[in-house]
Amino acid sequence: MKIITLYLLLIIASLFNTRVAAQEPSIIKWETLKQIIHPASDTTYVINFWATWCAPCVKELPNFERLADENKNSKVQVIFISLDFKRQFETRLKPFVDENKMNYPVYLLDEPDYNTWIDKVDPSWGGSIPATLVINNKTGLKKFFEQEFTYEELSSIVKPLILK
Repeated sequence: MKIITLYLLLIIASLFNTRVAAQEPSIIKWETLKQIIHPASDTTYVINFWATWCAPCVKELPNFERLADENKNSKVQVIFISLDFKRQFETRLKPFVDENKMNYPVYLLDEPDYNTWIDKVDPSWGGSIPATLVINNKTGLKKFFEQEFTYEELSSIVKPLILK
């Protein structure tokens, strides 16, 4: 009887402890971002530029997480680049990532002079967010989108580009 009681207590405890740990965000500079967008890999990277204060950005975040979740066994990686203010890293970004259980890499880009790096990400980028870079350096693929995505739109663009 004691074993059954202990077993039931473990099951009940696990039901209340279903919270998945979120990714721990970190602060990066342009040099690190440059390495992120130019990896020597055959992986397709989906790099989303966003901010917690951008409603369309926040709305589309689950679509990127779903894309990554559904393609865990493929050569695709979703990376989130936050353009929030560095001074709000602890008070706004970290709590947001935790509350929304973001499970893929989250970086805050600490480069407030946007004119020094936006064109290096993509010359067509006018600076608005959300913006997404889809890149595979091994195949030479590079697509840039300055728009909000539904899951269907995102999936239809990215899935054909993923190498198995």
